[in-house]
Amino acid sequence: MLAEQVYEKEGGNGLFKKFTKFQALHEAIQEYYVHAFSPEIKYALQFIRESKLVAELLSKHAKASGELKDSVAFSESRFQTNLLYIQKNFESALSSIKLEKNHILFIDGIDIRPSSIPYDDYLECIKGLANAVWEINNDFFPSIRDSKGRMRAVLLIRPDIFASLGLQNQNTKIRDNSVLLNWSTTYRDHRHSDLFKMSDLLLQQQQQKGQEFIYGECWDHYFPFDTPSLNVQFEKSSSFVNFLRYALYRPRDIVTMLSMIQERTISKNNNQEVFSQNDFDDGVFKRNYSDYLLGEVKDQLAFYYSDYDYENFLKFFEFLNGKNTFSYEVYLKAFEAHSQFILSTATASARPRFMSTPEDFLQFLYDLNIVCYQERLESGKKHIHWCFKDRTYSNLSPKVKLHETYEIFYGMSKALNTGSKFIRG
Repeated sequence: MLAEQVYEKEGGNGLFKKFTKFQALHEAIQEYYVHAFSPEIKYALQFIRESKLVAELLSKHAKASGELKDSVAFSESRFQTNLLYIQKNFESALSSIKLEKNHILFIDGIDIRPSSIPYDDYLECIKGLANAVWEINNDFFPSIRDSKGRMRAVLLIRPDIFASLGLQNQNTKIRDNSVLLNWSTTYRDHRHSDLFKMSDLLLQQQQQKGQEFIYGECWDHYFPFDTPSLNVQFEKSSSFVNFLRYALYRPRDIVTMLSMIQERTISKNNNQEVFSQNDFDDGVFKRNYSDYLLGEVKDQLAFYYSDYDYENFLKFFEFLNGKNTFSYEVYLKAFEAHSQFILSTATASARPRFMSTPEDFLQFLYDLNIVCYQERLESGKKHIHWCFKDRTYSNLSPKVKLHETYEIFYGMSKALNTGSKFIRG
């Protein structure tokens, strides 16, 4: 995929005629795909599965270009030998060219585990992929000399999955060879944050062409109100803090809220051009957004667990009896009641791993950013800990503290049916 990207972006035949090794490689790829290569992983894997045919094509075009003197014979039964020949051809061809641009291949989507593949098997696949990316970035690409442009493969992976891979020298890999995306900010500094810049730019791009805007102007036009209950005063509207309160500080959370609040306002047939605090407090909007966040949790759990485990996870919140904020003692009582419920069901033997002990489950809820814990400082002020805020290069899996006060994330309370006490029959 990198080879084809290089060919497309660096000028095609006109530039590569003098690089015979690379030209021969490209012609072999084109012959294999009948000049219809699609830059997707599944087609690249198909290329590798048919290693005998591919090796023969590479040998054929290398000989035609004068890079190979004699023909080479290949066998279906010698898969590893075929792969090694293919690898060497790619390495030789990519090393021979002089690049003008940098080329990066992003590998995404691996945090979605197909339901037909067991978790342990899939984890081994990802571990192999991670090691391959490490090897090509550290052993092969740096060995290419006298080229202005560089190549790199980047594996997009969630921190929790990376931590579970058990790679050698994991701390070195994450600190020296990774970028940990962190969009965190504070309410006080939110207007200087990347999240606010992204949101304002998104609105700018939807205005009429030719108009010029100063930083923050578009956001302030559409959301000209202040967030209630703020201890900090701002010269400009503080409406963005509303969005931070309900987001896990991810761009997609902000974009989803913007889309949902727009859709909800249009559905009410309001001919308004700007939004107000009432639009943000709309019950339908908050419910839709809460369902979105819970859907994100379900997708994250699907990597590790079954649908049955997810249903068990949801059942726990019924035993909090509507509490959004609760003590460790209240949590233990809810966990015990939930455990008794599981024991009373026909599938009691299939207790999920994350529910093995009260401590394990509390850590599980913290890892998912469903709950935070609160500490009291000497000054008497509360200090709130969220997993996504406490995560660093050296601490990918922050630990929850026991015997503290806990609170369910604002944005998820409606979907989890907490925040209101129910009368149980």
